[in-house]
Amino acid sequence: MTIRVYYEDTDVGGIVYHSNYLNFCERARSQLFFDAGRSPILEGGHFVAKHIEADYLKSAKFADILEVKTTLIELKNASFTLLQEVFRANEKLFSMRIVLVYIDFTGKIGKIPDSEKVFLSAL
Repeated sequence: MTIRVYYEDTDVGGIVYHSNYLNFCERARSQLFFDAGRSPILEGGHFVAKHIEADYLKSAKFADILEVKTTLIELKNASFTLLQEVFRANEKLFSMRIVLVYIDFTGKIGKIPDSEKVFLSAL
């Protein structure tokens, strides 16, 4: 997913706030569903972040065009792990491993529906 860095994403020096890399990755994850004509909110529940490991390698700046790349690392019955990387051209700026867990609308962890496992395995 391509993202432009706007002024609101930056500090007074034009450097992207650290937390916005997480927002960029969140948008890219949602966009994967939207591009497939799906919603990240499923009929019986949705996915929530359980664990994140992030590496900030270089700074993105105001007006940069960034590319967020998402790769499936592991798919289990109730969770999956993604690698998400943010690039400016071919330069990697940020890398994150995130574990997402499927929960129902009462907050109980559940098994990822088979149709979603098929979708996720294609990432």
